[in-house]
Amino acid sequence: MNRGIILKPRVFITRKIPEDILTLIEEVCEVKVWPEEDTPIPRSVLEQEIREVDGLYCLLTETIDASLLDLGKNLKVVSNMAVGYNNIDIEAATQRNILVTNTPGVLTETTADLTFALLMMTARRMEESSQYLRQGHWKTWSPMLLAGQDIFGATLGIVGMGRIGEALVKRAKGFDMKIIYYNRTPKPELEESLGIEYRSLDELLQEADFVCILTPYSPETRNLIGKRELELMKPTSILINTARGGIVNEEDLYEALAQQQIYAAGLDVFAQEPLPTDHPLLTLTNCVALPHIGSATVKTRREMARLAAQNLLASLQGQRPPHCVNPSVLTPKL
Repeated sequence: MNRGIILKPRVFITRKIPEDILTLIEEVCEVKVWPEEDTPIPRSVLEQEIREVDGLYCLLTETIDASLLDLGKNLKVVSNMAVGYNNIDIEAATQRNILVTNTPGVLTETTADLTFALLMMTARRMEESSQYLRQGHWKTWSPMLLAGQDIFGATLGIVGMGRIGEALVKRAKGFDMKIIYYNRTPKPELEESLGIEYRSLDELLQEADFVCILTPYSPETRNLIGKRELELMKPTSILINTARGGIVNEEDLYEALAQQQIYAAGLDVFAQEPLPTDHPLLTLTNCVALPHIGSATVKTRREMARLAAQNLLASLQGQRPPHCVNPSVLTPKL
């Protein structure tokens, strides 16, 4: 008997990741990787691969539900390379004593950058203006040609005052914006330190020139912004969503934009991703749509990949992972 041989934990990674980070995992684990960078792993392949592994390193594109977890008889940890984890059935994982980890913090500033950039794009009609030029429509300077909305001095309403919300406040301060926020739990200490004011959701929607959705997705926030809420906004208001798809009802948003009930929308996330190219929102000139790139800088994506690897390895080595979504699974020795 080869009693001196210690078997490495087995890991499956659902997408190609940077080589140096893959090497970190390979030093400790026996690793298999879905080799595609831009193609999600088919469900049938994932169902097969999860059967024997101790750890799963995945993305938001994978649905990790109870039926999949039932196949992972040896599974100890699901390491999600994302802040959000609505792609994972946390309750089912907890019931099966499977750790779930995520990657918060490292993408805060990058996502706040993109949120404010999207705000500026929609307010100043940048995408529409670029297409206007490229299509040969620009014939002369005109006083009101492609005139947009002012940002400096406007009122910014933030729905969901977490880390990214706080980072967005700092950017808005540079534009001398008045900042109001709605959060399930008011944060008086932030109101004092950041100079922001609390509003109910309805009050915020009525008052804000820009409404930025930064709340996590949950059953409580599903369709948080629908027909009734959009009707509360001003005709000059702009809606920005860089949180999660499903928080804004897209059918209601389309109607509000098409009827010019609100001025514009900037969206980085959608209920269905990738967004179908025939989606009605893509027919509107007052909707800027991006392919979920909130955290897409080289530095930030590398840090997310590294943190997901650290979470994975710590969990498999009997240590407390840096970021655990369901800490009740942790044993006393952790």
